[in-house]
Amino acid sequence: MSHAARLPFLTDEPWRVAVVSPTGRYARNQVAGMIEAGTPLVAGVALGRGGTAMDGLPLYDRIADCPQKPNIALIYTPAEGVRDAVIECAEAGIATIMAVAEYVPVHDALAATARARAAGSWLVGPNTLGIYVAGRGLLGSIAPSFCRPGRLAMIVRSGTLALAMARQLTLAGIGQRIVAHVGGDAVIGRNPHEYLQAFAADDATAAVLYCGEIGGDKEYAFAEAARGFPKPVYAMVVGRHAPAEKQMGHAGALIGSAREGAAAKLEALAAAGCRIVNGPEAAVAMLGGLKELR
Repeated sequence: MSHAARLPFLTDEPWRVAVVSPTGRYARNQVAGMIEAGTPLVAGVALGRGGTAMDGLPLYDRIADCPQKPNIALIYTPAEGVRDAVIECAEAGIATIMAVAEYVPVHDALAATARARAAGSWLVGPNTLGIYVAGRGLLGSIAPSFCRPGRLAMIVRSGTLALAMARQLTLAGIGQRIVAHVGGDAVIGRNPHEYLQAFAADDATAAVLYCGEIGGDKEYAFAEAARGFPKPVYAMVVGRHAPAEKQMGHAGALIGSAREGAAAKLEALAAAGCRIVNGPEAAVAMLGGLKELR
């Protein structure tokens, strides 16, 4: 992906959001939160419920049945149905797809991410709290009250950290262009470095904060993308004190070798020109001094 690429949900095109499998308890609560946040929901997709409505949201049997074609689909299908739901949305030409479920089988995630990418869709997740864009709305469950409008783009691998970091920045008066939880699994639709590359061309982004973690090699791809990046990039890696070969929190956070540990990743990020921060308090202090964010 070139630096000229753009995140489809940050273009000028108005959001038209469909929710796939909205009728479960968790999804229904999410729908209520998104409506409260001003997210423009146009349809729900629930097989067998077409022609009815849920909390004022019209329901259709399939994504292709929606009379107003969505450009964003939020998938609340249980883990075993995620692959087919993502593929159906990708084949319908939906630009942004978000898969919420945790515990999606790796082979299903590989198939879903490959099909979404081939269709040109931007897949967020699986295993994600979603995305919040001030002034546009909420996709998922990042609390809008934790956020405030600003020029800092946040790319985060941990959902808990996404919430905590946004809240601390907001309390310190540092606003966010976007808070993006990219997904906690080892296999996700789009990796952190792809978000970074897209922010190069985003005039509303003045700086980027990346919150990485132990496990996998996503930080090395991010470091390569950060080399020569035209805006300040701040980076932290959580799990600096995690033991090797012990899974920490979710599927993606597991140190299988020294290369997957925090120390090696921080060294690579620093060598690429990222400004290293050692935790949320340090991030707030450093970002608070950046005039571009004030």
